[in-house]
Amino acid sequence: MKIKVLFAALVCAGLMQAPAYAKGDAANGQALATQGDGSGAPCAACHGANGEGMAAGTFPRIAGLDADYALRQMVAFQQGKRVNPAMTMNIDNFNQQQLADLAAYFATLPVAAPAAATASQAQLELGEKLALQGDWDNYLPPCASCHGPNNQGVDGNFPGIAGQHASYLKQQLQAWQQGQRQSDPVQLMEAIAKRLSPEQIDAVAAYLASQPAAPQQ
Repeated sequence: MKIKVLFAALVCAGLMQAPAYAKGDAANGQALATQGDGSGAPCAACHGANGEGMAAGTFPRIAGLDADYALRQMVAFQQGKRVNPAMTMNIDNFNQQQLADLAAYFATLPVAAPAAATASQAQLELGEKLALQGDWDNYLPPCASCHGPNNQGVDGNFPGIAGQHASYLKQQLQAWQQGQRQSDPVQLMEAIAKRLSPEQIDAVAAYLASQPAAPQQ
């Protein structure tokens, strides 16, 4: 119980430090996403025409991503708190309003159905347990405790990770482990990721990728 109370306190501390940014214009964002501004490749070149991403290149799905969260991540790339040369190169000339416009546009895009699972049943079951129940004996809270009951995100504070490409999820968990992501005010994800084994990372990434990214109608 003490572990869960401490975890909740850390989450609240992180939320209080989250900065607020300007609201974007989705129409302007669409033009930037599909055409760029001449200083780099348009978003669609890597993330797909509909923001669906590309699993083979670990380019994430950004369609349907909460606008506030997406904007904070783009700012983090510009500030060097997240490291990806391609991302930084292609958005480093954008001002904050342009970034807000892009985020607003991608938030309006529908998400596709998850790809068919290719992992083994045992791997999916392990991933489901970690995602929904956690492993409190090893100080691992469930993903759902922050990312929502179905891991579909909670406002702009915690992104939807269900329906995200497994290759990208795995890459980012490894980045947290290695201290390559500094966009978390209290390093909560870094602490969690460092407790995950390679097998657990594979399992939770495979399970989350097999789940719907948005509520089913």
